[in-house]
Amino acid sequence: MPSGGMDATMDTGSDGVRGDLADGVQSRGSRRRRPTPAGDRRAPGRDADYPENTLRAIDGALHNGADQIWLTVQLSADGVPVLYRPADLSALTPASGPVASKTAAELVRLNAGWNFRKTLPDGSTEFPYRTSPTPIPTLSDALASVPGAMPIILDMKALPAAPQVAAVARVLDEHRAWSRLRLYSTDASYREAWANYPQARQFETRDATRARLLNVALAQRCEAPLQAGVWAGFEWSRDMTVVETFALGEARTPVRANLWTPAAMRCFNAGGSAHVVAFGVNNIDDFHAAACLGVEGVLVDSPKAAREWRAQFAVSFDCAAQGALP
Repeated sequence: MPSGGMDATMDTGSDGVRGDLADGVQSRGSRRRRPTPAGDRRAPGRDADYPENTLRAIDGALHNGADQIWLTVQLSADGVPVLYRPADLSALTPASGPVASKTAAELVRLNAGWNFRKTLPDGSTEFPYRTSPTPIPTLSDALASVPGAMPIILDMKALPAAPQVAAVARVLDEHRAWSRLRLYSTDASYREAWANYPQARQFETRDATRARLLNVALAQRCEAPLQAGVWAGFEWSRDMTVVETFALGEARTPVRANLWTPAAMRCFNAGGSAHVVAFGVNNIDDFHAAACLGVEGVLVDSPKAAREWRAQFAVSFDCAAQGALP
């Protein structure tokens, strides 16, 4: 699902995706249903549709046909969940310091679009939101702005996990939002913290997803296939370092790893139909490849662009002809 500057996901429309997230008519044989994009996390200041994790970005995501909304949350000094992704406020706003150093009242007065820039046709850049501020929103305000039928993925990274989880749970209770929410974190401690809330629906741990992908890629072995119905997410392409250990030292090799392959998808689906989301799918070739693999959702920098990719895929792309079927 597209969403400029908004972390969101789009259903790829590939065969076997769940009906409640699917867009378009399911295809058969060598064709796949088109994917649904979502606004992705990007480097601060990088071109996208809107400043990330703002109400403007949510509105843009919905306008561009987003199928899910991806939100990143941290706690203010007074324990209020707000939408913000980077570690320091200077990444997106005129202020500095961690989110937890300011109260919610202080945070919602900050301009989250301060460092958002657009590249103009002549190559120059502008900062359109310095004269049209867009504030950091609270999670409560964000939930109120998303239609009730729209699924949301909530990304949480700030530590310690327990107070973050407790504060977010209170907001979800207030909005009765548990049924439309799934939870993602790169930190395994969140899984333990959410275990106290039986209504919480989580992605599998990033460690488990990474281990499965690497076992397929490096050992040609599928260990512990994902259980049917479980969600997993990992970058479509990622810089990694391979470390070889010796008796007296080690050697390191940097690689650009592309771990989502036909073999990986067969492994993830070996236990039944899994739900796979690929992060950082930001060009039409990668979008087509993800769709042909059967990836269910992709995170993109620009849902506006992804809407066009999905339309092109629906019209003419044949996975078998491109040698792209798993």
